[in-house]
Amino acid sequence: MRQYQPPTLIVWGKNDQGFLVEGAYAYKRDLKNLEFHLFDTRHFALEEDGDAIADHIRRFLTTHREHQANHQ
Repeated sequence: MRQYQPPTLIVWGKNDQGFLVEGAYAYKRDLKNLEFHLFDTRHFALEEDGDAIADHIRRFLTTHREHQANHQ
């Protein structure tokens, strides 16, 4: 990922005991083209904040699909 720098969306539950928040910050160190969101959730972030996360996913995909189409 460091070499290719793909557009990346990170949506993370900051209280997840399985995937610690430090793992989310590792992406921030390695990627420049990054959209980063921490939610006050645990492991099942989609169940706790699904609508908000879905909005981020939709915006990210729309933005990057339009960007990609403009650069082809």
